[in-house]
Amino acid sequence: MAKQEQKPAEAPAEAKPAGNKKLIIMMLVGFIVVGAASAGGVWFFLGGQKSAEPEEAAEPAEPVKLPALYEQLTPAFVVNYTHEGRQHYMQVHVSLMARDPAKLDELKVHMPVLRNELVMLFSQQNFAELMKPEGKVALREQATAKVKEIAQRETGADVVEQVLFTNFVVQ
Repeated sequence: MAKQEQKPAEAPAEAKPAGNKKLIIMMLVGFIVVGAASAGGVWFFLGGQKSAEPEEAAEPAEPVKLPALYEQLTPAFVVNYTHEGRQHYMQVHVSLMARDPAKLDELKVHMPVLRNELVMLFSQQNFAELMKPEGKVALREQATAKVKEIAQRETGADVVEQVLFTNFVVQ
């Protein structure tokens, strides 16, 4: 019997250390899994924000469109030109449409140059073309291009969006 008692006593003694090894291994595996999960969560949340910020910063923000400002060029432009042996006159009231008041003020300093270029442009027109709506639109586009060119040359910036004819008389 003594032999029988020793065997059951030895078996539980051997089983107990094996249980401790399993417990330690299970705890280590559990810590590794929890550590990996928390590291993955930190990487996901913080790494995701870091990658999103450079993309947003890389894209230029949409510029805020300022309200339109209109600067009427006074007095009206009156030019004369000869077409087919007859003297003709054209009177044009011009307004400039811009968005930035500071840049528009910079352009006002150069109004004599701008007015001179517009007078030269208006005096070179063909009377027959100005009688058609397409001719007036073409002249407005030419005037816009000329004013933009002058603004770019004199101020270094695009100041004027459009040149508008508020009154147009040809005779």
